[in-house]
Amino acid sequence: MALNIDSLTASQIASGIATGDFTATEVAHASLDAIEVRDGAVKAFLQVSPELALDAAARIDAARAAGETLPPLAGVPLAIKDNMNLVGTRTTCASRMLENYESVYTATCVERMLQAGCLPMGKANMDEFAFGSSTESSAFHRTNNPWDTERVPGGSSGGSAAAVAAGEVALSLGSDTGGSIRQPASLCGIVGLKPTYGAVSRYGVVAFGSSLDQVGPFGRTVEDVALAMNALVGAGHDPYDCTSQDCPVDFLEHLEDSIEGKRVGIIPSFMEAEGLTFEVKQAVERAAHELEAQGAQLVEVDLPHLDAAIAAYYVIGPAEAFSNLARFDGIRYGYQEEGCANLTDQSSLSRAHGFGAEAKRRQMLGAYLLSSGVYDKYYYAAQKARTLITQDYNRAYEQVDTILMPASPRTAFKFGEISDPTQMYLSDLYTISINICGNGGISVPLGLGADTHLPVSAQLVGPAFKDRQLLTFARALERGIAGGMSVAPDFAGKGGEL
Repeated sequence: MALNIDSLTASQIASGIATGDFTATEVAHASLDAIEVRDGAVKAFLQVSPELALDAAARIDAARAAGETLPPLAGVPLAIKDNMNLVGTRTTCASRMLENYESVYTATCVERMLQAGCLPMGKANMDEFAFGSSTESSAFHRTNNPWDTERVPGGSSGGSAAAVAAGEVALSLGSDTGGSIRQPASLCGIVGLKPTYGAVSRYGVVAFGSSLDQVGPFGRTVEDVALAMNALVGAGHDPYDCTSQDCPVDFLEHLEDSIEGKRVGIIPSFMEAEGLTFEVKQAVERAAHELEAQGAQLVEVDLPHLDAAIAAYYVIGPAEAFSNLARFDGIRYGYQEEGCANLTDQSSLSRAHGFGAEAKRRQMLGAYLLSSGVYDKYYYAAQKARTLITQDYNRAYEQVDTILMPASPRTAFKFGEISDPTQMYLSDLYTISINICGNGGISVPLGLGADTHLPVSAQLVGPAFKDRQLLTFARALERGIAGGMSVAPDFAGKGGEL
């Protein structure tokens, strides 16, 4: 009987290859088949890498034939957000500025996933330079939500989320600067984890906001995300990233633990925020009742400075983006305007024509915020707000083990429905504060909304470097409510047969 890769979790794929039920090469072909059949509608990928995937699969099959112990994710198809370098692929950041840039080295996070046995299926679409919440700002094409291809998959890691939700791959990597893993995971009905800042190396990842960025995994189950985290952090500190920390944790060890007696924080004001839809609110309340039914205690907590989070983020983020993107000058590499009289004109015109509208908007805002006479008024104030928000969370974690809140204020919206950039920024209302304070957060699917019949999710956030505990709570929700989301129904069973 034929098997579809979308009927198998990452854990099941690795186990099936280890026991000889199928080969890594068969899985690679099944994933490539699924991409060929489904991605015309989803458009999750910017570049597919069949040679790299089949070469990796052949090495795994040879190792098994030789009787070697296989790595924990042997043969699992992986999509990689296109701001992460991988030798043999382009790293474009979904921008004309880097349209033809060939990766000259491999990012540490990607290398660790490959060492764990993953098959690199290709590079996933994203908002240009990770500036966005819908994947509409990609310079090449939009990515469609597999649950409704007229709706956005979220962003900026929309391609990474959609590839998993469509059953094209079992795992993917994204980056999260203000919600770019958790929000698309919510809109696509899969699990998405933003680890604590510093837990995962960012070496080889094109920077957006250096004090905010963090790499994390997408998967269809909490167990698969835990396996990915073991791969990402298991090798310890990365000397190429000064923020990288040693995290000697087995993320599977306490995954099935009871949450009885644990304390779950609820923020009443967050559940009444403007823009939160009834079906999302209802789903999060159902999640709270489920955790309580499993023995957890619900505790109201207060985060008095949380209203300042979006304002602080949209000062700190653009300021850091302006600094990081200054290197793309059209001279050393990247898009180069032809026929310029001098280097000044070449740099100016290359940047004007190489960057899209949102990338320009953020850089200009960052330049203004860092200018003389403005820096003290806004940037310094934003950093003070950041300290206050971090202190609020730290005080809350003295009372509770985790905090439950929405991941996104609404289900997936239609393309073009939100044209005002300020309104688009509010898509990250519930995620931004976690990046500001550097703690971990995970989006857990809760089924389909009663009104839209689109995926709804809840977010769990926790203290710094308590990401394993987050996964325990997430697994409790998964057991009690959703049991893990399936592949979007329009794509289940279409291609990807072994």
